[in-house]
Amino acid sequence: MNKSLQMVYNYHETTKHAQHRYAKSLGFMDWATQPDPFRVYNGAEVLKLPLAIENKTPPYHLLDAQLPSAPIVKESISQLLQFSMGLAAYKESGGSSWAVRCNASSGNLHPTEVYVILPPLLKEQNKKSCTFHYTPKEHALETLASFDTSFWDKLPEHSFLVGLSSISWREVWKYGERAFRYTQLDAGHAWQSFVVSAKMLGWKITRLDSVSDSDISTLLGLSQEKRFFESEKPDMLFVISTQEVNPSISIDGLIESVPLKFEGIANKLSPTMQKWDIIPAIEDATSTPHIAQQTTPKSSLIRTPSRESKDVVLSRRSVHMMQKDISTITKEQFHIILKSVVSSQDAKENSAHLAIFVHQIEDYESGLYILIRNERDKEELRRQMHDEFKWNQTELENLYCLQTEDFTMTSKAISCSQNIASDGAFSLGMLCNFSQQLQEYGAHRYKELYWECGAIGQQLYLEATSMGLSGTGIGCFLDDDMHRVLGLKNNRFQILYHFTVGRGYVDSRIMTKPAYES
Repeated sequence: MNKSLQMVYNYHETTKHAQHRYAKSLGFMDWATQPDPFRVYNGAEVLKLPLAIENKTPPYHLLDAQLPSAPIVKESISQLLQFSMGLAAYKESGGSSWAVRCNASSGNLHPTEVYVILPPLLKEQNKKSCTFHYTPKEHALETLASFDTSFWDKLPEHSFLVGLSSISWREVWKYGERAFRYTQLDAGHAWQSFVVSAKMLGWKITRLDSVSDSDISTLLGLSQEKRFFESEKPDMLFVISTQEVNPSISIDGLIESVPLKFEGIANKLSPTMQKWDIIPAIEDATSTPHIAQQTTPKSSLIRTPSRESKDVVLSRRSVHMMQKDISTITKEQFHIILKSVVSSQDAKENSAHLAIFVHQIEDYESGLYILIRNERDKEELRRQMHDEFKWNQTELENLYCLQTEDFTMTSKAISCSQNIASDGAFSLGMLCNFSQQLQEYGAHRYKELYWECGAIGQQLYLEATSMGLSGTGIGCFLDDDMHRVLGLKNNRFQILYHFTVGRGYVDSRIMTKPAYES
């Protein structure tokens, strides 16, 4: 086994939570070193974007239809950013205020940063291609680099790139060694946020799967380490276009065109940082080359009529308590929520399946169920799981009932004794094809598995919100306790993320204010 894969397996085992041993963290909130949630580049020229809050967007239930493509101009690019990574609102309580964003984030800490690489589209670019950094607090672009390139000739007209990166320190500050997991989940949340926002405009989004981390780092200016106090690592690179694009397209010509030195110095997010050696070690281990996966059709879904899509995105929230007495949902709602994530989110083979604790769903017995998202894994899962599981096919294709009994206390115990896992309509664990995927695709696949789970989580948030329900991702769970419930005894399959859906409690003491002043 190579060292990178060995590090991945070691990290994953080391950062598991158990009943009597949680993954290492500081153990308290060190408020003096709390990271600034907003990255800015001091000295960079700022391009203010027009707010899109008054823009009409398609009804949420029509997002999977063939919508006409909006022209790619400043106003539409602004909308893409605002309804994916922008602020959704400000919350105020007890003299404190904090921002909530369209994209979900563990602990509302937001490690994910966004960069936009545009061809000469805007008059402010002076006929140059530019690398920008998006600042959600101001809803603006910071100009980091200007250059000439012929790269755009190989893409449909007006196509552009979006890059995602992560500042793991923002999560490490609170969560310690387990933070790398949450950082990658948040990258997945952000990815799906862009997918949904692009759909509102009738645009296509393609993740480039043959681009190295080092090339993304060069393109975004992250390799210029003297410009940063906290380490910022590359994640993904997308093409945004009105047409489908080859995910294996080379960006070599673009990399050769970007300047060696970018404008702007990144702000210092904390006066000092805690040192966790395992974090840079896992970051380095998973910076190995991408290996492209098998392709498969993307998901598409017929939904019941709902609100305007921007309203769904802007009202998505994580809740802290479920109202157990009113959290029952209908069978139809349950099916639509699952259908929204059963197929591929990105035209790549699925590796995550959903192990579901059903609590309060009409016409469903309480119990343990599994949604198979890739038939490739079904027989192996049957071999690995408890022999006594029934595997009874339900009304919904690919959803099987494994065992009928009351799992409310079990689901709560597994989710670090959080009532939110037991008081809703259902909770679930995302069960990934783990060791086989790592052996086949390498250490970088560890991040990608979390991205897939994060994307599923973001979609579950939006689907629940569109129905007037609430959803919440759960990062604190007892890994191997969940595996034991399923009968799993090795790392062939591993749980990477938990999620719950129900009707959340709204605290009337917390005021909501607009994200941006008009």
